[in-house]
Amino acid sequence: MAAVEGKAWCFGDNVDTDQIIPAERLVSTNLDHLNDFIFEKVRPGFGPQVKKGDILVAGRNFGCGSSREHAPLSLIEAGFSCIIAESFARIFYRNSMNIGLLLVECKVDASEGDKISVDTEKGVVRNETTGKEFTFQKYPPFIGELVKCGGLVNMVKEGKL
Repeated sequence: MAAVEGKAWCFGDNVDTDQIIPAERLVSTNLDHLNDFIFEKVRPGFGPQVKKGDILVAGRNFGCGSSREHAPLSLIEAGFSCIIAESFARIFYRNSMNIGLLLVECKVDASEGDKISVDTEKGVVRNETTGKEFTFQKYPPFIGELVKCGGLVNMVKEGKL
């Protein structure tokens, strides 16, 4: 997996899965519109503002709360190419990797709207707006391939597992 680049959307610590996608929005069997409801209780109208390739930057314990897989699914559906956080809740991390959502565990200094690039092969996040660079532990080859394939199911379908 190479690099991704996008506009930063910034959030704080302890962003839970119910903030990402409220539980009452999960009654539909149509998952194609989850992005319409992301962060609607904390940032009404947020979903339509996200563009394909944007990057979410957060603090500690991102994805805490319920273990629902809809939270990372809704972030993918919204168009996020990567979620960068100082730390992730363990089950959110695993659910995200299983569906191919790129997560980077790294403390990053960014403001909303900054241009951010992530190079997973070098283990570097760069705030292109400020010129600051931040390093993270590179993925083992298996995890890089998992994200590149778009998740565990796709990896199996492609015969890579």
